[in-house]
Amino acid sequence: MPHLIARTLLATALLGITLGAQDAGVPSTYGQPPTPPIVGRVQTALKGGDLQLAEDLANQYRRLNGYTPEALLALGWAARGELAARQVEKANQTATEILQNAQTALATRPIDAEPYLPLALGTAYEVQAEALFAKGQRAAALQMMQKALAKWRDSSLGDRLQKNINLMTLQGQPMPLLRETEWIGKKPLAPAAMRGKVVLLFFWAHWCSDCKAEAPILAKLGAELKARGLVIVAPTRRYGYTFDDDHAPAAKETPFITRVFEHYYAQVPLEGVPVDKGNFQRFGVSTTPTIVLVDKHGIVRLYHPGVMSEDELRGAIESLLRA
Repeated sequence: MPHLIARTLLATALLGITLGAQDAGVPSTYGQPPTPPIVGRVQTALKGGDLQLAEDLANQYRRLNGYTPEALLALGWAARGELAARQVEKANQTATEILQNAQTALATRPIDAEPYLPLALGTAYEVQAEALFAKGQRAAALQMMQKALAKWRDSSLGDRLQKNINLMTLQGQPMPLLRETEWIGKKPLAPAAMRGKVVLLFFWAHWCSDCKAEAPILAKLGAELKARGLVIVAPTRRYGYTFDDDHAPAAKETPFITRVFEHYYAQVPLEGVPVDKGNFQRFGVSTTPTIVLVDKHGIVRLYHPGVMSEDELRGAIESLLRA
């Protein structure tokens, strides 16, 4: 089976996805500081295939400014590029450098005192895990991630670490608990009613443009395959902000989420839209959308942070419907 962490990390390094939105679950349009200029330059160098320039930029910035959170994040992107270039030992050394100096910074501030330190730390953990995988040390990689999760579970890093653990372990396991005590629209389908069905879980966020772009694909597949036993459930959560309020209370944000849902997802034949932060924690949803496919016996067969094409998603669903 292709190694999903490798695919995720390589795609991120090569395509230059903005870490702030992809891995923290917080878009820059909702109060998150923009990508630091040095990180943007490193990303541009990687996207252009110039790893040496990316490394030089990150290291020069670090020499001039010290191990600031921005410098650590720039080094994290350089480590991603090294990993993509199969320079495994070098990537591991860069990740170790980030972790050691992040610990120094954390001696004087909480991890979530500013946004870049947890992003850099999460990148370093991912690169180290992938380096261990490249050496055939899967158990060590998993143990490292689990130890990090135990330390950072209650921080912004928790969901990201859980995502990486799920990438290593969730496929082939029973679906984690999905709470449905609060919802948007009609009451979610009871778990007993989904037995014997193929379940597609589509984790989305009200600010997520990639989620909205996936909606027509879900609508089409749902309309075609519902009669054959496909059930689509779309969990979401509150983030504490709306379009015009960076500190929105639940009483304001929930109606806003409902309006977004009705505008973009009304055509999708959904059997529930649970609203619960805990669902995102259990499924490790630091990337939106995250797509999970569960077979007729309640076993997870696909765990995919990020978008999927219609053909990819259709193929995965069809194989489970035929089983």
